[in-house]
Amino acid sequence: MTTLDGRRVIVTGANGTFGRLLCARLALAGAGVVGLDLRTEGAGATPVIACDLTDAAAVPTAVGQAIETLGGLDLLVNNAGVGGPAPAELPPGDPARRQLEVNLMAAWHTTAAAVPALERSHGRIVFVSSRMALLPLPLAAGYGVSKRALVAYADALRLEVGTHIGVSVVYPSMVASPIHDASAAAGLSLEGVARYEPAEGVVDAILRAATARRAPREVATTGRGRFELFLARHLPSVADALVRRTIAGRIAAGDLDQAPLAEGMRRRAGR
Repeated sequence: MTTLDGRRVIVTGANGTFGRLLCARLALAGAGVVGLDLRTEGAGATPVIACDLTDAAAVPTAVGQAIETLGGLDLLVNNAGVGGPAPAELPPGDPARRQLEVNLMAAWHTTAAAVPALERSHGRIVFVSSRMALLPLPLAAGYGVSKRALVAYADALRLEVGTHIGVSVVYPSMVASPIHDASAAAGLSLEGVARYEPAEGVVDAILRAATARRAPREVATTGRGRFELFLARHLPSVADALVRRTIAGRIAAGDLDQAPLAEGMRRRAGR
């Protein structure tokens, strides 16, 4: 997998911010690409098969159709994902359940359907997780939990199929994308909490994972990302303190005054 030329690739969430860029880059590198998404339009010249990846009955058919179109499979990129607010102190509502279904279960369904073809080709699987899998933020428990669970799934999968299939996880930070719209609408914008990074850098990291001579276990998308992952893994109390200080500053500045879901945090902060 040191080259993408002639490789056969499935990209989930093909119409999303990363998906569109990724499909274009893969095609430019000479790969054959088929996307999976709820909608068929939007991924440029890449054919997209419409499929609800949370539908366990529909996924094997869609993945099988993609593999038949490609003539086999060398690389699966589990990119589909959704975000939104979901405080840990409140009962999990529909947004949290949706995030678990899309961010974890959809990738599980898709991967299970693709494993036989990938085993035959000694291919690769790349999971697009999030830095929040290891460096969680308050008021976004649904997203952080679903992305950490995705990493746990990838780790278990690697132990089962790693002799024949490379398994990698990519950890983006914050990218300008509609995935943040629900949080912003709830008054919980991540402005000032996380730094934006370019979507192209995330795509670069995915392609590095796909073409490395040996599949890397995890790939950070920036130098800052590598530092944050190091903190989260080896100095979690320091990472927690940094997040708490940042959030305390936002509460004191009144940035969360219009966010009903942050009422508990404001009350405990005396605001």
